[in-house]
Amino acid sequence: MIDYPSKLNNTIKAVKPSGIRKFFDIANELDDVISLSVGEPDFHTPWHVREEGIYTLEKGRTRYTPNRGFIKLREEISNFMSRKYNLAYSPDSEILVTVGGSEAIDLCIRTLINPGDEVLIPEPSFVCYVPITQMAGGVPVTITTKAENKFRLTPEEVEEKITDKTKLLILPFPNNPTGAVMRKEDLEAIAKVCIKHDILVLSDEIYSELTYGKEKHVSMASIDGMWERTIVINGFSKTYAMTGWRLGYAVGPSEIITPMTKLHQFGIMSAPTMSQYAAIEALANGDEDIETMKESYDMRRRLIVDGLNKIGLTCFEPEGAFYVFPSIKSTGLTSQEFCEKLIYSKRVAVVPGDAFGECGEGFVRISYCYSTQHITEALERMGEFVKELKNGN
Repeated sequence: MIDYPSKLNNTIKAVKPSGIRKFFDIANELDDVISLSVGEPDFHTPWHVREEGIYTLEKGRTRYTPNRGFIKLREEISNFMSRKYNLAYSPDSEILVTVGGSEAIDLCIRTLINPGDEVLIPEPSFVCYVPITQMAGGVPVTITTKAENKFRLTPEEVEEKITDKTKLLILPFPNNPTGAVMRKEDLEAIAKVCIKHDILVLSDEIYSELTYGKEKHVSMASIDGMWERTIVINGFSKTYAMTGWRLGYAVGPSEIITPMTKLHQFGIMSAPTMSQYAAIEALANGDEDIETMKESYDMRRRLIVDGLNKIGLTCFEPEGAFYVFPSIKSTGLTSQEFCEKLIYSKRVAVVPGDAFGECGEGFVRISYCYSTQHITEALERMGEFVKELKNGN
């Protein structure tokens, strides 16, 4: 019998599986479960975007595309970055179309990191940054963001973790799972530290268009001195409800985008043809769709924050993305215990906070990109659950 463990890459063996999928899988095995566990918009991809994808298939446009993506798509991405964030990127050399934002993150980290290089990763944050850094041979150095700071990253926290091996800072804002955002003055303070220590930045801005309130999203690349040291990652999954189309992009200096393209060329070749045509339509004519969805998310955001606070789960008010990150410390349960008891007793699926880093212990992530009916029913069940815990049931 083959000893398979001995045949596997040691780094891959050491990487832990995603903590998000565990409760998603449990939810699929049970009846009558309200799942608020996955960050997948409940909106359909806008019809005019789907129609373009259908038309593409009907016309037989199913061949390979250029490695970097269609030039028309890269031009539309360039226009989007210009009109939204006042940033200029050349479609010819400073934009790369990828298979989702996740591939763009992977390409960026693998292109920049040599074995032993340190990568600063604020937590709680999305689950992929640490394992991708490890798989690239880098050393993840986590920075704990705090509820009292609205889960924003401070320059003091960054400065404290910097060593002579620090090469890259990952900036995941608006943040998954907390919903935290970094305003312009916050970014300016971080930028000074990055420039002082010659650190590059991977700015994951996949939720950029889902920023609430009067202040719009500010890209790290727009801060003085940061364009040349920032790679911005974005995509279509969250903004246009296109999760299954698997399309993202990276923009940045050609000196970094070009070797990223080489890695993409040999590992992937090109992003899906149909998805690229649909994305061209989304960028060209989808601004109203963004506003419609954002208004709905904003209403759900206020509904769920108010509901959680009323049932006794203290909740920071998120300013971006579509997640809340309430504290469950008052229940006396760990994050894992809370989620397991909740799903089995009340059929509500949420994600334990420690899935997003050890500092997430004592919190849970709840996605509100679901219908108000589901959110309202989930809050009622959670209220019963918390009440029963207090009564010792």
